[in-house]
Amino acid sequence: MVYHISDANGYVVVTGFGIKDVNIDKKAWVWPWQKVANISISPFDIEITLQAITMEKLQFSLPAVFTIGPDDEPKALKRYAMLLTDNSKHTKSLIPASRTHVQEIVKGIIEGETRVIISGLTMEEIFASRQIFKTKIIENVQSELDQFGLKIYNANIKELQDAPGSEYFKNLSRKAHEGVSNQARVDVANARMIGEIGEAEKKGKTKQEISKIDAETAVLETKRKSEKAQADAELTTTQTNLNMGIKLAQITAQRKAEARDAELQKDVETRRADMELAKRRATDLVHAKIEKEATQENADASLYKETKSADGALYKQKAAADGAMYKARLEAEAAYYRATKEAEAVFFAKQKEAQGLTELAKAYGNLANVLGGSQGLMQYMMLQNDTYEKLALANAKAINGLQPKITVWNTGSGEASAGGVGGNAAVRNIFQNLPPLFETIQDQTGIRPPTWLAQMPQVQTGGMTSTDLVGKGANSNGVTGH
Repeated sequence: MVYHISDANGYVVVTGFGIKDVNIDKKAWVWPWQKVANISISPFDIEITLQAITMEKLQFSLPAVFTIGPDDEPKALKRYAMLLTDNSKHTKSLIPASRTHVQEIVKGIIEGETRVIISGLTMEEIFASRQIFKTKIIENVQSELDQFGLKIYNANIKELQDAPGSEYFKNLSRKAHEGVSNQARVDVANARMIGEIGEAEKKGKTKQEISKIDAETAVLETKRKSEKAQADAELTTTQTNLNMGIKLAQITAQRKAEARDAELQKDVETRRADMELAKRRATDLVHAKIEKEATQENADASLYKETKSADGALYKQKAAADGAMYKARLEAEAAYYRATKEAEAVFFAKQKEAQGLTELAKAYGNLANVLGGSQGLMQYMMLQNDTYEKLALANAKAINGLQPKITVWNTGSGEASAGGVGGNAAVRNIFQNLPPLFETIQDQTGIRPPTWLAQMPQVQTGGMTSTDLVGKGANSNGVTGH
């Protein structure tokens, strides 16, 4: 009798005398008529590279790594110990199956179940549902490994690879790369477009703000120069007023300079006159004073005239600009008020029209209920609107002007026909029918009968030909009209 103790990652399996199947425990006494084996439950890795074909007949390689080991459950350990240990009759102890043997069994199960699953899927389904694909493989393989007491601890499905002679994934990767590159170029172009648009918007807003500040500055300057200038005047009008004021100021300065020059010239002349006066005090004194006064008066008059003319022109231009601006503002306000009222009137009219149509529809609905349905309502409306009379009138107008030609003839009364003797009456009726028949054919179709058929030999009978008799007989009994 020997006492056996298992490792921390294993169990002692005892079978033989006194044990029904096997006894699995961490430690056990083994009698001479019993066999013992130590089994390990440490998981191990199995690497496989599976060649599989999808539903679309696409062949590829599926590399995968499975971590598998005995399940640490009593029933699973019992199945593992019973199926995967060598209980030879020539040995006195149980020999655990080699890892190579277990791996071959597991590989066969994994390859078989994986091929079955892949054959029912498309390549797109494998890519789109990678986790579902992995779960199906684990579930199907685990269901087969349960009978051996094995458990899948982990399954790592690596990236799918092209089978020898196939470039499917290579081309697919190239396609995805090109798609990403193209999308990146599109995104860069969109980003550049957004940046340029944003830059243009910022520049536009900057220009607008600068224009606004310039306009406000111009308005303030205009207010300081003229009390009548309006704060909401447009920039062009304000600039025009400013230019006009500058020009007027330049004219005024020029006139003042001319006046100052005239004054200086007057002083020069005065001093010159004083010198001449000193020289010719006796003779030219009166003449010099008169000339000085005349020159001064002329200069003053010219300066006054030019100043008043410039003031009048400035006032006139300012008044014209103010009047045009006020008129434009009134016209804009009037146009806005008129457009607003017209829009309100149109909206009110459409609203009332919609209400009227709603009420009319309700009334027609009630009337249809009274008249027994939509058919009765339609007949009532046609009677109310004289639709039947209008249809009759339209039909009459449609055939008006056709002017059909109707020809009616009678070959004789019954008594006259009956009064014929033998076959003469039948022959006479035939010849009486022919003239009106040929006439009708000629009038309606324009076809003339052949001469050999329409004309008969001229036979005198009491001063009247046979043709005249036939014609008169037909006309006397026939009616031709249009």
